[in-house]
Order: sequence, then structure tokens, then C-alpha cells
Amino acid sequence: MELSQIHIYRMTHIENIPHILQHGITHRNSSNANPDYVTIGDTSLISTRATKQVLITNGNRSQLIRSIILGNFIPFYFGVRMPMLYVIQHGGNCVEKSTLPKSIVYSVCKVTDIMQSGITYYFSDGHATDFLSLFYDNSKINELPNIVDWSAVKSKYWSREENLLIKCKKQAEFLIADDIPSHYLCGFVCYNEESKQRLMDMGIESNKIKIRPDAYY
Repeated sequence: MELSQIHIYRMTHIENIPHILQHGITHRNSSNANPDYVTIGDTSLISTRATKQVLITNGNRSQLIRSIILGNFIPFYFGVRMPMLYVIQHGGNCVEKSTLPKSIVYSVCKVTDIMQSGITYYFSDGHATDFLSLFYDNSKINELPNIVDWSAVKSKYWSREENLLIKCKKQAEFLIADDIPSHYLCGFVCYNEESKQRLMDMGIESNKIKIRPDAYY
């Protein structure tokens, strides 16, 4: 995997897309935050992340570079069809209600574009709230292709006790500190033609939209 080939993905409700097109992907505390934001995630996990402190060690647990609070960052995944998506689509845990796949859209960015933007970012080799995960700063970005476990990210099987490590590694994160202007969004992934048409009606060019039912459950 080359760094130039790596994309990052953030799931959101399709009703949030018009605001994203106008203001970009905004932090919850941003002056441009969406007052009508439609939440699809696990409210308990969102609450946990609001105060969860993690250590940036660049892979060396005995070396503390700095600490950050997860809730201060916008999280992205390195792939699609994550475990959280299953809960979003089917409900359960602290997801308030299930969301149909046609209403879930992935906003996509290129890692190299974020690198060149000047925006502060960090990344992990596993789920950000898992104690096994290690966190890295931008000085290690060129090593990202070798730090992320791509076989786990692409794995279709992550349930059962024996696959907990795969589940953790599958959910490696890219954390962005600031609002992400819309021109850094290189594309969108949706479920079907109906979803694509809705996105096109919002003003997104057809060639920036990919229909990928395999990215959903």
C-alpha cells in the first residue's frame, strides 16, 4: 500500500451532506457546527470519547510525546463496513435507532491531501478507545502504510472472541483536529442509485459518487 493510495472514510447521515458541502466536516465545537446535525452513532461511545485521554508515543509505550482527548478530534476510518456500521444499521448498544443503508454516506478524503493542508492530525493502529492501540503523530506519517494492518481493515470476519484483535485493528483511526473544508473531500460512497440521485440533487457531481453496496451490511 502506497501512502498516495490511502483514503480515509467518515460515515454520516445523508441529511447532513448539504451542511458538509457548505461548511465542510465540522467539529462539534466549531462555530460552523451543524445545529440540525443528525446523529447515527453510539451516544455512549461519543460520550466516552469526549473525555478519553490517549497517549501519543509513536509506537514506543515508554516514550510519551503528548496526550490528547479523543473528543477534540474528528475520527475517520481507513476502510468501510466497520463493526460500528452494523450497530448503526441494526440498532443496539446506545444507538438510538437503526438507520437504513441508503441514508448512510461515507465522506472520503485522501491522506496526502490532509498532510498538505496544514491541519493537525494523529493516527492509531487500532480502535482509539482500545488499550492495545498505539498512537502516532505526523512525524510517522510516511510509515503509516506499514503501521496499519490492512488485512484486518479489509477483513469481512471479525466477530467471536478469537477475532478481538482483528476487530481492534480493523478500526484503526485517523484523527483530525480542525474543521475539514469541503474541497478536501475527494468523493462520497453510497448504497444505491436512489442515494446517488439524492446526492446529485444536492449538487455533487456524478463522478465523485461511488455506489458500493458491499460497503454496507
